[in-house]
Amino acid sequence: MTVTLADVAARARVSPATVSRVLNGNYPVAATTRERVLRAVDDLDYVLNGPASSLAAATSDLVGILVNDIADPFFGIMAGAAQTQIGGPGDGSGRAGGEKLAVICNTGGSPERELTYLTLLQRQRAAAVVLTGGAVEDPAHQAAMSAKLTKLADAGTRIVFCGRPPLPEGDALVAALAFDNRGGGRRLAEHLISLGHRRIGYVAGPPERTTTRHRLEGHREALRAAGLDAAPGEADGGRGSDDQDRLTVHGPYDRRSGYEATLELLRRAPDVTAIVAANDTVALGACAAVRDQGMRIPQDISVAGFDDLPFSVDAVPALTTVRLPLFEAGARAGRLAMGKENPPPGGIATIAAELMIRGSTAAPRG
Repeated sequence: MTVTLADVAARARVSPATVSRVLNGNYPVAATTRERVLRAVDDLDYVLNGPASSLAAATSDLVGILVNDIADPFFGIMAGAAQTQIGGPGDGSGRAGGEKLAVICNTGGSPERELTYLTLLQRQRAAAVVLTGGAVEDPAHQAAMSAKLTKLADAGTRIVFCGRPPLPEGDALVAALAFDNRGGGRRLAEHLISLGHRRIGYVAGPPERTTTRHRLEGHREALRAAGLDAAPGEADGGRGSDDQDRLTVHGPYDRRSGYEATLELLRRAPDVTAIVAANDTVALGACAAVRDQGMRIPQDISVAGFDDLPFSVDAVPALTTVRLPLFEAGARAGRLAMGKENPPPGGIATIAAELMIRGSTAAPRG
């Protein structure tokens, strides 16, 4: 059933004119009234500029790119690469030769903001949406995302995941370019183990993020394979998991978190000989904390990161890390969003991660 402006007005208990003023933003409306109208719009899934039934295909020149933090190079590189494909000449089907307007939507890592931006892009009849980075592993949020993306796809919007796995349901709705975070985490831990490290601390990202879980799972897979998941001097006996939890500290994906979590790790386990950080930015904080404790890298303790962000090679010593092809993935996501490239088989592609061995890791001192 088509939702009309009058339906929204009845739901919000205001006049149709008031709804129009709120949506067009051309007349002052009391904050409480505005909130009531917008809640009714969301509840009824009202689409601005015409009934949903008329939107058999998205026709606007707008493409939304959702990022957690545009100031984070991880997201900035992917978004910038996607924009090179979105803003360039297309197939001639749209105005101005097929170019689209790429709009960066900065969610700040908020699941609520993610859904809000998708709603706004739906109202603007976006031609495509690119969602970057890890997803929040909350069943209620995942269900809301699946429902929202279904409505976008039904309206003709192309949906592309870049650097995030597909949702548990609704895989057919998207093209998903997922990084092999689990494999990268495993290879990084295997490298440290091969050097002789046996007590390895881990500074993880937020526990509710898919990226955090996959990287940590890969790390612990390598430890288990090497028999290092037990407490020192003991058979596992069920205690290995507890010890690995003690050697893991979660926090945001930023430098401050890396610094504070590393201090906590060194307090919990002063015998650690290596620290793996959730990403390269976190690793910089870890390096600063190690130095402030009077230790040298890698002579006294090794440090490794993840992502291979541009500054990693310029750190002193250069940072051992796992390279993710962020620019290449972003550009491919942009081509998929523009219809310049066919979706991968089954709609999902796993992008390999490459271990980059540099000076911040070495064998532990005897």
